[in-house]
Amino acid sequence: MVEFILYVSDQNSSKHFYQAVLEQEPVLDVPGMTEFLLSEDCKLGLMPNHGIARILGDGLPHPRLGVGIPRSELYLFVDDVHARYNRAVAAGAVAVNPVYPRDWGDLAGYVADPDGHIIAFAQKMDTEPK
Repeated sequence: MVEFILYVSDQNSSKHFYQAVLEQEPVLDVPGMTEFLLSEDCKLGLMPNHGIARILGDGLPHPRLGVGIPRSELYLFVDDVHARYNRAVAAGAVAVNPVYPRDWGDLAGYVADPDGHIIAFAQKMDTEPK
């Protein structure tokens, strides 16, 4: 199992955002961690900034200092890239780059979640819905 964890300002708000975007309920939702199953062997975790700051200690900058600074992206292959992109924007994402054919062979669009994490919704161009 692989888990990617995003540090978030507000766990409950982020949970609701990702519930809407992923169209699923979390598999774990306890104080300090919310998890969504992305595939049979991959989870997405949401951990509050203050929780991870206690773990990391004073040796690193507090995670809240990086809110809104794009540092990575969550690249999700989906069945209908237009619908997922629009659903994310309706749920509160910031539209970053619209859906269009990319030169690497995917149809993809980019948004930023409420904490500024970049999410790309993609599908191979030969699977675009009619």
